[in-house]
Amino acid sequence: MSGKGARENVFPTRMNLTVTKTRLKGAQTGHSLLKKKSDALNKRFRTILGKIDDAKRKMGRVMQLAAFSLAEVTYATGDISYMIQESVAQASFRVQAKQENVSGTILPAFEAVRTPQGDPQAGGAAAFGLTGLGRGGQQITRCRETFAKAVETLVELASLQTAFVILDEVIKMTNRRVNALEHVVIPRLENTISYINSELDEMDREEFFRLKKIQSKKKRDNAAREKEDAAKRAADEEAKYGSGAAAGGGDEEGGGDLLNERDEDVIF
Repeated sequence: MSGKGARENVFPTRMNLTVTKTRLKGAQTGHSLLKKKSDALNKRFRTILGKIDDAKRKMGRVMQLAAFSLAEVTYATGDISYMIQESVAQASFRVQAKQENVSGTILPAFEAVRTPQGDPQAGGAAAFGLTGLGRGGQQITRCRETFAKAVETLVELASLQTAFVILDEVIKMTNRRVNALEHVVIPRLENTISYINSELDEMDREEFFRLKKIQSKKKRDNAAREKEDAAKRAADEEAKYGSGAAAGGGDEEGGGDLLNERDEDVIF
């Protein structure tokens, strides 16, 4: 007898049964943990997906305002890109990277850090405060703030998009593992356990039948031995008592009547 379905090629022993049960318990525990991990990652994935949608909508509005602001500055002051590049020595924006752990998955997160407004080396307000002073200085400041918000939105969107891609790959891999455990590994181990149990039961039945046969044969052998011993004892007794009886009968035949006999030599 054997279990139905795919199973592992093992010898049906109680040791292998214990090992297979331990492996089945580990597979079930791993399946439960991976299922919980997949649920947590899917929840975070949906949250990030909603944030990406909001960030992209926000990005469209911010870039539209930035484009209009740049057009106003160009119309009011002309091309001021060379003056801004010459007045700025350091970047006014820096991106810091950090990590976030979500159910064992490391997600990178980016954060935009702005330098103080008054730092002229980092492109603050004092760096080009006189740029376009006579012709649309307010438009330049407003355009600068609009593009600063656009850069912050870009950094936020880049962080969300990176986490989205990583989570998508991890969720696919986790789901493959969950499906493999649920539909391949656990059924195979269960079929193996069923096969080993059926084989052990069959071996127990064969052993029980063999013991019954041995016991029946012993009973028959003992009965035959007892019968043979009884016959031998009866034969010995018959032989012993039969020879004694034959010897006694011969004495009676050769003796005669002692009262009727007369001894001529004896005179009364």
